Amino acid sequence: MGMWIGRNRKARVTYGFDEIALVPGEVTINPNEVNCHFSIGKHTFQVPILASAMDGVVDVKFAVAMGKMGGLAVLNLEGVQTRYENPASVLEQIAKADKEACTHLIQKMYIPPIREELIAKRIKEMKKAGIVAAVSAIPQKAEKYGAIAQKAGADIFVIQSTVSTVRHVSSEYKTFDLAKFCKTMKIPVLVGNAVTYGVSLELMQAGISGLLVGVGPGAACTTRGVLGLGVPQVTATVDCAAARDAYHKKTGRYVPIITDGGMNKGGDICKAFACGADAVM
Repeated sequence: MGMWIGRNRKARVTYGFDEIALVPGEVTINPNEVNCHFSIGKHTFQVPILASAMDGVVDVKFAVAMGKMGGLAVLNLEGVQTRYENPASVLEQIAKADKEACTHLIQKMYIPPIREELIAKRIKEMKKAGIVAAVSAIPQKAEKYGAIAQKAGADIFVIQSTVSTVRHVSSEYKTFDLAKFCKTMKIPVLVGNAVTYGVSLELMQAGISGLLVGVGPGAACTTRGVLGLGVPQVTATVDCAAARDAYHKKTGRYVPIITDGGMNKGGDICKAFACGADAVM
């Protein structure tokens, strides 16, 4: 697969949402009779859309509203929601700041430490509203905050990093044992992000309950510019979906994949589903 781009180097043609279109089918179906729900563990969602764990997107109020509409919003456990008793006032200050002061203000806002009691409080606020409570942390904090979140009643735990792999090599620090973590947690663990067949398969074999797909396509993401990493979302989704299907065929366990980022129009969401996504973020 691929073509030569120089001596001993091959490249593969890949596709983003703007490079493909969906061919109309032979049967017309009433949209009201289409079932597009998806499941994570024992939780089923009627709307296959997740809201990203970003301070500028999800707070408890938003998570509750989206949950009641049938979707799922993920709350960031390492942002302002768990550093301040009243995070709304903090976000309001940022929103009102001019461009010159905004960067300094944002940096200042993240100086206070994360308060473990606020992690539990935010989760309980979501649970009190009767929705599925999903929260996220980076791999370095997953063990600590995962235990707190699970004890507080969280339903889904998301581990999110720029690029996720099962194998991690370092002689300077202890690496995160994903397989051990998944066995320890009694709630579904979602992991991201990945863009290739092989890595997706290894993550599923480690015991994850859902996979976020996408490196670099998001509107707020700088990964491709800074590190040069990424695979266009159409190809990434197709490859990760193939890994999901192969894993399901071999084990009987279905791990949903969630195309994360890179969608600017409603049609892009349709394309993601056609490429094999179970949901989008």
